[in-house]
Amino acid sequence: MSSSLRRGALAAAAIAFSIASLAACGAGSDAQTLQVKPDNAAVKVGDIQVQNALIITQPDLQSTGPAVISATVFNNGKTAQTLDSITLPGTGKTAELKPAKGSGPLTVPAHGSLVIGGQGNASASLPNSREAVKDGNAQKITFTFSTTGDVSLRGFVVPAESYFSKWGPSTIPTTAPSATPTKGASGSPTPSNSASPSTSISATPTGSASASASAG
Repeated sequence: MSSSLRRGALAAAAIAFSIASLAACGAGSDAQTLQVKPDNAAVKVGDIQVQNALIITQPDLQSTGPAVISATVFNNGKTAQTLDSITLPGTGKTAELKPAKGSGPLTVPAHGSLVIGGQGNASASLPNSREAVKDGNAQKITFTFSTTGDVSLRGFVVPAESYFSKWGPSTIPTTAPSATPTKGASGSPTPSNSASPSTSISATPTGSASASASAG
């Protein structure tokens, strides 16, 4: 991808993300401000509305680390629903879903919302593939809910740079190798042959010359 195309995709997604975020901070998903429809990923099926869906990749194009999905889900119904899966049709990729705390399914409360992505929120991570998920593309994403079923839309694919860094993958691999020597050489040589002579020479003559000369 050319740098100009990459910058253009980032700018468009950032504007869309900002507008949708401000709208979501209004009076719910049916606020008047949401009648403004920027070129961002938003869809409504039954009681469920998915807004501002993005796929955020590693900032390093050479990295094979995980990517994440960021979105806000609104439930306008009277009954809570669970988000059972998020998939990328045509790629064979399924996101690993984790709640903000503990374990278990992601729940969208009745007349409430669920934020996916960013610190302190639920997460949806998927194994990255530069062939299937390319920065600048509009990738189809399918959210499957317990009652509503499949809700599909296309979301921008952007790297975790600039504004998107705080919504991107929490694990960003580094290319710096860790130099941990495996040699156990302590520098204290211990010779296997110890020079301890086993033959001791005792200078004790057996013939004792005792001359008693008496001079008379």
